[in-house]
Amino acid sequence: MKKNKAFVITIFLLTLSIIAVGSIAQRGIPVVAQTNLENLPTDIMGFKSVDDFFDDAIYQELNADKHVYRHYRSTTGEQIDLYIGYYGTAKGGRTPHNPYACLPGAGWGIINDEKIKLKTDKKNEYENVNFITTRKGESYDIIYHWYQSAKNKVLSTGIEQNIQRFVGKVLYNRNDGAFVRVSASTTKENVEQTKIRVKKFSEEILQLLPDYWPVEQDKIRNYNGLKMINIKA
Repeated sequence: MKKNKAFVITIFLLTLSIIAVGSIAQRGIPVVAQTNLENLPTDIMGFKSVDDFFDDAIYQELNADKHVYRHYRSTTGEQIDLYIGYYGTAKGGRTPHNPYACLPGAGWGIINDEKIKLKTDKKNEYENVNFITTRKGESYDIIYHWYQSAKNKVLSTGIEQNIQRFVGKVLYNRNDGAFVRVSASTTKENVEQTKIRVKKFSEEILQLLPDYWPVEQDKIRNYNGLKMINIKA
C-alpha cells in the first residue's frame, strides 16, 4: 500500500513538472522595449557627467543591449567613472566579462579584493558588493562592482546571479541583468580618501538604479503561432 502511494505521488509530481516545463516553453522571450538607463541623472553628489564611448570592437565584444559609460567630475577636479552594461533576457542577463579576468589581461595587478557593504535606500539595509584596488606602475584604481537583476536585486557573484536569473525566468519569464562598475584613478597617498568618495557615489548609483531600470516586453504566442500579445514588465 505504501509503495502504491509513493508511486502515485511520484507520478503526480512528474506530471506537474512536465506541465510546468511545457508552460514555460510556450512563453515568448521578452525583448527590451525601453532602456531608460541613459536617463540616469547627469549631476550626482555635485559631480557632473560627460558621456564617453568605447571602440566599436569593445562594444561588439561586450554585446550588451545598453551601455552607459560616463565620467563624473567635481568642481575641484575629482573624477569618478561609471559603466553599466545591461543584458536583456534574450541575451542571458549577464556579461561574459568581469574585472578579475580583464584587469590582469590589461596589465593591472589586483592588490586588494574584498566584499563591501553599501547602504540601500531602505532604512538600515545594506548590500554586499565587490571592492578591489588595482595597480599599474604608480597608478592605482579604486573599483566597486556588482551585478543587478529584477530592478533591485544586488548580487556580488556570478553564482548568485545565475540563481536569481533562474528564479526570475521560472516565475516571471525574465532573467535580465546588469553589470555595474564605479571606479576612480588615484595615487598611493590618496587611496583611502578615494575609496570613501567612490563608496558614497556607488551608494547613490545603487539607490538610483531601480528607478531607471529597463522595461522588457513579453511576446506570447498563441497555440496556432499566428497571434502575438504584448505585455510590458
